[in-house]
Amino acid sequence: MRILIWPVHGAYTDAFVRGDHEYLMPVEPGVDLPGPSAWGWSRAREVAAESLRDEHVDVVVLQNPEEAAKVQLLTGMVPGRDVPAVYLEHNTPGPGTCVHPLSGQDEVPIVHVTHFNRLFWDSGLAPTHVVEHGVPDPGALYTGELERIGVVVNEPVRRWRATGTDLLPAFAREAPVDVFGMGGERLHAAFPGEHGVVAAGDLPPSRLHPELARRRVYLHPFRWTSLGLSLLEAMHLAMPVVALATTEVVRAVPPGAGVISTDVDDLRRAVRAFLADPEMAREVGLEARRHVLARYGLGAFLARWDAVLDEVIASHWTGRTPHIGATSVQALRTPSLASDGL
Repeated sequence: MRILIWPVHGAYTDAFVRGDHEYLMPVEPGVDLPGPSAWGWSRAREVAAESLRDEHVDVVVLQNPEEAAKVQLLTGMVPGRDVPAVYLEHNTPGPGTCVHPLSGQDEVPIVHVTHFNRLFWDSGLAPTHVVEHGVPDPGALYTGELERIGVVVNEPVRRWRATGTDLLPAFAREAPVDVFGMGGERLHAAFPGEHGVVAAGDLPPSRLHPELARRRVYLHPFRWTSLGLSLLEAMHLAMPVVALATTEVVRAVPPGAGVISTDVDDLRRAVRAFLADPEMAREVGLEARRHVLARYGLGAFLARWDAVLDEVIASHWTGRTPHIGATSVQALRTPSLASDGL
């Protein structure tokens, strides 16, 4: 099938476009998003925005409310009415806001990336699905040779409490904390005089994975975000993980695959234990890898997406999904209530 999608979340798109389909990615003037050539996506094809009307599209994957209007403008088709469509929701609702922008319509199903997100969003009339994350396997690269803590977070200062950035100095009392990701250079000013929290750079995956795997333990201090792909990548690397027991983490990290808790002192003790016992750290990391391959492997992810898209397309053209006029398009134009995808 031909799938129209904007590559707004590069890491997620990297897994999504590994399916057996053709992926059309609009190129718009003044919009600079890394495309197929930058990522090496062989099944994806960039299409000039003005040429989209000449392309056959089987299904549209929307990822923010504004994209519905874009699709209508560029193709002449209304998502959910003239062409099958789904809305891929990456985010957890913000505190105190849980009514989803698409809750007032039933033409465009919402695909949540975690069960937690589906539970906490009020999706109203919209049909919902869950497609849990899938991660391309980087391999069991873990060495743990450095008695340091690895963290991966984009914009750690801007996102601060949501990503648990304020907790990092407490863990730095156990060992240096190396923070990988965009915006890490601002940490020095955010923690003046704190030399244990180190900006380790924004590295491409080919460099990030082996560098992260040299750290003894992976720390996931996120309070309130969707399930971070970095946690799943660390588990794929066979790293032992220590994480706040919030949002979807309680499902992603079972007993034996790491330590999760809402008590920071518990997590500090776990970090201390892994630092002191490399063999235990290795054994726990291998269990983490076994679990993540079974639950978040790429094959299961792509198969689940195929099933959802087949169902949505079949329902659309057989009329099993009721149509309610322009309400769905108006709902899709409502500003998003959440902004931080991982």
